[in-house]
Amino acid sequence: MKKIFLFGATGSIGESSLNVIKENPDHFTLSGISFNENSTRVKEIIKNFHPEHIFTTNEKSYSWLERESNLSNIISISNNIEELADFLNSDNVDIIISAISGFAGLETSILSVQTGKKVLLANKESIVAGGDILIPLSKKTGANIVPIDSEHNAILQCIDDYSAIHNITITASGGPFNGISDSDLENISPEDALKHPTWNMGAKISVDSATLVNKCLELIEASYLFNIKESKINLVIHPQSIVHSIVTYSDGSSLCQMSNPDMKVPIAHALSDENRLNINFRELDFDNLSLSFSAFPKSRKMIEDLAREVCKIKNGSGIVFNAANEVAVDAFLNSKIKFLEIFDVILRTFDNVELSKELDIEKIYEIDKASRIMAKKVVESTSN
Repeated sequence: MKKIFLFGATGSIGESSLNVIKENPDHFTLSGISFNENSTRVKEIIKNFHPEHIFTTNEKSYSWLERESNLSNIISISNNIEELADFLNSDNVDIIISAISGFAGLETSILSVQTGKKVLLANKESIVAGGDILIPLSKKTGANIVPIDSEHNAILQCIDDYSAIHNITITASGGPFNGISDSDLENISPEDALKHPTWNMGAKISVDSATLVNKCLELIEASYLFNIKESKINLVIHPQSIVHSIVTYSDGSSLCQMSNPDMKVPIAHALSDENRLNINFRELDFDNLSLSFSAFPKSRKMIEDLAREVCKIKNGSGIVFNAANEVAVDAFLNSKIKFLEIFDVILRTFDNVELSKELDIEKIYEIDKASRIMAKKVVESTSN
């Protein structure tokens, strides 16, 4: 019986993770969770899974936990990193799932990798901003980082010979605006951008999908995770979201991983060892299956090129890229800038933040802070 700690338990990835655990009660138990402020959902999780430890840095949520008399079955609650680290390093945890979105998940990703345990990583921003530290740290501690982004998990499933990889193709649904010209995107609303055609996701990643910046982040992440040059990574549009990635080998063979859009699939694979897990899933209807692929749009070439530059130069460039995007998306969701101005914020911020050849954890946070300050200035100049 493997004991799981789940960061970001109340989010969409957290929900999928809980479903996989629930469907495999003989294999897994939920030993701990972290959350921010959705206390209603946490009550349900406690009732159904009985975790031993709950962590939150939200003061209101922590006070609520302390007040709840009916949570007596919980062994411990904490709101500081030291206590959390002690629990993660104890025998109470075998596997850690990092499902916190955005740069905010970097701290817990580092903490998870420091344990030397199996870490299921859904937080692509951790790798984009902290890959220069996280990847070497995992080798030092022996931690096994297993991606649960559908695209990167698909790559992992398709790799059987690293030395023979010719290239990797990452697919993109195209989001809600696939095939729509930029001239028709001038005045679209945040509500429009959140209407993803195939995936049910949070607001930030839904906008990333609409802009296709998520694929640029995934390109950077794949370069780090699989130690492969960006020139060997292709991006294509695949609206059906059935083929999640393709690995092509030197003998001309191309292997792909296919499934209906469902985050339980990559999570179940990542949780499994020698034998695959059983989960409830919707089968592909091969009798009526139609798949299409098209080139990554030329209108997004400038942001794709920037992502490729990040892969080449590193030195904290991924921190700037990610921070600028997070600020820009937040500004768009709050109607401070227009949809297409997201790209301008990223590009202008990238050109105005100093990088560093010597990175440590403190330097990553310094560059992130400087990037956000600059991005906010760009937003202000854009919206005036």
